[in-house]
Amino acid sequence: MEEKLKQKSSDVIKVVLFGPESTGKTTLSEQLARHYNTVWVPEYAREYLQKKWNDERKTCEPHDLLPIAEGQMQLENELTEKATHILICDTDLLETKVYSEAYYIGNCDPLLEKYALQNTYDLYLLTYVDIPWVGDDLRDKPNEREKMFAYFKETLEKYNRNFVILKGDKKTRLETAVSKIDKLTLKP
Repeated sequence: MEEKLKQKSSDVIKVVLFGPESTGKTTLSEQLARHYNTVWVPEYAREYLQKKWNDERKTCEPHDLLPIAEGQMQLENELTEKATHILICDTDLLETKVYSEAYYIGNCDPLLEKYALQNTYDLYLLTYVDIPWVGDDLRDKPNEREKMFAYFKETLEKYNRNFVILKGDKKTRLETAVSKIDKLTLKP
Protein backbone atom coordinates (compact mmCIF):
# COMPACT_ATOMS: atom_id res chain seq x y z
CA MET A 1 0.00 0.00 0.00
CA GLU A 2 2.81 2.44 0.80
CA GLU A 3 4.04 2.37 -2.79
CA LYS A 4 0.63 3.60 -3.90
CA LEU A 5 1.02 6.80 -1.85
CA LYS A 6 4.57 7.52 -2.91
CA GLN A 7 5.32 10.31 -5.34
CA LYS A 8 7.43 9.38 -8.37
CA SER A 9 10.54 11.47 -8.64
CA SER A 10 10.57 13.97 -11.47
CA ASP A 11 12.19 17.20 -12.65
CA VAL A 12 8.76 18.65 -13.44
CA ILE A 13 7.76 21.74 -11.43
CA LYS A 14 4.73 20.78 -9.37
CA VAL A 15 2.15 23.37 -8.37
CA VAL A 16 -0.77 22.56 -6.06
CA LEU A 17 -4.09 24.36 -5.78
CA PHE A 18 -4.90 24.25 -2.08
CA GLY A 19 -7.79 25.56 -0.03
CA PRO A 20 -11.38 25.20 1.11
CA GLU A 21 -14.13 23.83 -1.07
CA SER A 22 -15.71 26.07 -3.69
CA THR A 23 -12.81 28.52 -3.94
CA GLY A 24 -12.02 28.10 -7.64
CA LYS A 25 -9.27 25.48 -7.53
CA THR A 26 -10.51 23.38 -10.44
CA THR A 27 -11.22 26.39 -12.65
CA LEU A 28 -7.75 27.79 -12.00
CA SER A 29 -6.13 24.37 -12.53
CA GLU A 30 -7.67 24.20 -15.99
CA GLN A 31 -6.65 27.80 -16.79
CA LEU A 32 -3.05 27.23 -15.68
CA ALA A 33 -2.74 23.99 -17.64
CA ARG A 34 -3.92 25.81 -20.77
CA HIS A 35 -1.58 28.73 -20.11
CA TYR A 36 1.47 26.46 -19.71
CA ASN A 37 0.37 23.97 -22.38
CA THR A 38 0.55 21.11 -19.91
CA VAL A 39 -1.72 18.67 -18.10
CA TRP A 40 -3.44 19.07 -14.77
CA VAL A 41 -4.27 16.46 -12.16
CA PRO A 42 -7.97 16.50 -11.25
CA GLU A 43 -9.18 15.91 -7.72
CA TYR A 44 -9.75 12.16 -7.45
CA ALA A 45 -11.91 12.57 -4.34
CA ARG A 46 -14.64 14.30 -6.36
CA GLU A 47 -14.99 11.35 -8.74
CA TYR A 48 -14.77 8.79 -5.93
CA LEU A 49 -17.21 10.56 -3.61
CA GLN A 50 -19.68 11.51 -6.34
CA LYS A 51 -19.91 7.84 -7.33
CA LYS A 52 -20.41 6.89 -3.67
CA TRP A 53 -23.12 9.53 -3.32
CA ASN A 54 -24.85 8.44 -6.53
CA ASP A 55 -24.71 4.73 -5.63
CA GLU A 56 -25.32 4.80 -1.88
CA ARG A 57 -26.36 8.34 -0.92
CA LYS A 58 -23.47 8.34 1.54
CA THR A 59 -20.80 10.97 2.11
CA CYS A 60 -17.12 10.57 2.91
CA GLU A 61 -16.19 8.36 5.83
CA PRO A 62 -12.76 7.80 7.41
CA HIS A 63 -12.25 4.47 5.59
CA ASP A 64 -12.58 6.32 2.25
CA LEU A 65 -9.49 8.48 2.78
CA LEU A 66 -6.78 5.94 1.94
CA PRO A 67 -8.46 4.84 -1.31
CA ILE A 68 -8.89 8.53 -2.20
CA ALA A 69 -5.21 9.19 -1.44
CA GLU A 70 -4.14 6.19 -3.52
CA GLY A 71 -6.29 7.30 -6.45
CA GLN A 72 -4.92 10.84 -6.22
CA MET A 73 -1.31 9.67 -6.28
CA GLN A 74 -1.96 7.25 -9.13
CA LEU A 75 -3.37 10.12 -11.20
CA GLU A 76 -0.51 12.44 -10.25
CA ASN A 77 2.16 9.87 -11.04
CA GLU A 78 0.59 9.01 -14.40
CA LEU A 79 0.16 12.64 -15.41
CA THR A 80 3.64 13.64 -14.27
CA GLU A 81 4.94 11.60 -17.20
CA LYS A 82 2.68 13.53 -19.62
CA ALA A 83 3.44 17.01 -18.26
CA THR A 84 5.62 19.49 -20.07
CA HIS A 85 7.88 21.28 -17.58
CA ILE A 86 5.04 22.06 -15.14
CA LEU A 87 2.35 19.88 -13.55
CA ILE A 88 -0.74 21.55 -12.08
CA CYS A 89 -2.36 19.57 -9.25
CA ASP A 90 -5.93 20.38 -8.25
CA THR A 91 -5.12 18.95 -4.80
CA ASP A 92 -2.57 16.83 -2.94
CA LEU A 93 -2.38 14.50 0.05
CA LEU A 94 -1.77 17.40 2.42
CA GLU A 95 -5.23 18.70 1.54
CA THR A 96 -6.66 15.23 2.22
CA LYS A 97 -4.89 15.33 5.60
CA VAL A 98 -6.47 18.72 6.38
CA TYR A 99 -9.94 17.44 5.56
CA SER A 100 -9.35 14.28 7.56
CA GLU A 101 -8.42 16.31 10.63
CA ALA A 102 -11.22 18.85 10.16
CA TYR A 103 -13.96 16.28 9.66
CA TYR A 104 -12.77 13.50 11.94
CA ILE A 105 -11.86 15.38 15.13
CA GLY A 106 -8.16 15.84 14.47
CA ASN A 107 -7.51 12.31 13.26
CA CYS A 108 -5.53 11.30 10.20
CA ASP A 109 -4.38 7.84 9.20
CA PRO A 110 -0.63 7.63 9.97
CA LEU A 111 0.14 6.31 6.48
CA LEU A 112 -1.74 9.16 4.83
CA GLU A 113 -0.01 11.66 7.10
CA LYS A 114 3.42 10.20 6.34
CA TYR A 115 3.06 10.71 2.59
CA ALA A 116 1.17 13.99 2.90
CA LEU A 117 4.29 15.34 4.59
CA GLN A 118 6.87 13.42 2.54
CA ASN A 119 5.62 14.21 -0.98
CA THR A 120 7.00 17.51 -2.24
CA TYR A 121 5.73 20.34 -4.40
CA ASP A 122 7.35 23.54 -5.61
CA LEU A 123 4.49 25.92 -4.93
CA TYR A 124 1.09 25.94 -3.24
CA LEU A 125 -1.58 28.33 -4.48
CA LEU A 126 -3.85 28.90 -1.49
CA THR A 127 -7.28 30.01 -2.71
CA TYR A 128 -9.14 32.52 -0.59
CA VAL A 129 -12.89 32.47 0.11
CA ASP A 130 -13.75 35.74 -1.65
CA ILE A 131 -15.62 34.13 -4.54
CA PRO A 132 -19.26 33.02 -4.33
CA TRP A 133 -20.09 29.63 -2.86
CA VAL A 134 -21.38 27.09 -5.39
CA GLY A 135 -23.13 24.16 -3.78
CA ASP A 136 -23.28 20.59 -5.08
CA ASP A 137 -23.82 17.04 -3.76
CA LEU A 138 -20.43 16.96 -2.03
CA ARG A 139 -19.89 20.45 -0.62
CA ASP A 140 -21.27 20.91 2.85
CA LYS A 141 -19.60 23.75 4.74
CA PRO A 142 -20.67 27.07 3.19
CA ASN A 143 -20.61 28.82 6.57
CA GLU A 144 -17.19 27.53 7.61
CA ARG A 145 -15.11 28.76 4.67
CA GLU A 146 -13.10 31.34 6.61
CA LYS A 147 -12.41 28.88 9.41
CA MET A 148 -11.30 26.26 6.87
CA PHE A 149 -9.15 28.81 5.03
CA ALA A 150 -7.36 29.62 8.30
CA TYR A 151 -6.74 25.91 8.89
CA PHE A 152 -5.32 25.45 5.39
CA LYS A 153 -3.04 28.46 5.85
CA GLU A 154 -1.87 27.27 9.27
CA THR A 155 -1.05 23.87 7.77
CA LEU A 156 1.12 25.39 5.03
CA GLU A 157 2.91 27.52 7.61
CA LYS A 158 3.33 24.63 10.05
CA TYR A 159 5.01 22.46 7.43
CA ASN A 160 6.98 25.33 5.91
CA ARG A 161 5.51 25.02 2.42
CA ASN A 162 6.18 27.61 -0.28
CA PHE A 163 2.80 29.28 -0.88
CA VAL A 164 1.01 32.37 -2.07
CA ILE A 165 -2.57 33.39 -1.28
CA LEU A 166 -4.78 34.00 -4.29
CA LYS A 167 -7.57 36.56 -3.92
CA GLY A 168 -9.81 38.44 -6.29
CA ASP A 169 -11.58 37.54 -9.49
CA LYS A 170 -10.54 34.77 -11.90
CA LYS A 171 -8.35 37.08 -13.97
CA THR A 172 -6.50 38.47 -10.95
CA ARG A 173 -5.95 35.00 -9.50
CA LEU A 174 -4.63 33.70 -12.81
CA GLU A 175 -2.25 36.65 -13.21
CA THR A 176 -0.91 36.24 -9.66
CA ALA A 177 -0.46 32.49 -10.11
CA VAL A 178 1.32 32.88 -13.45
CA SER A 179 3.64 35.50 -11.99
CA LYS A 180 4.63 33.20 -9.10
CA ILE A 181 5.01 30.12 -11.32
CA ASP A 182 7.09 32.04 -13.85
CA LYS A 183 9.52 32.94 -11.06
CA LEU A 184 9.97 29.21 -10.37
CA THR A 185 10.69 28.45 -14.01
CA LEU A 186 13.38 31.13 -14.17
CA LYS A 187 15.42 29.63 -11.32
CA PRO A 188 18.94 28.62 -12.46
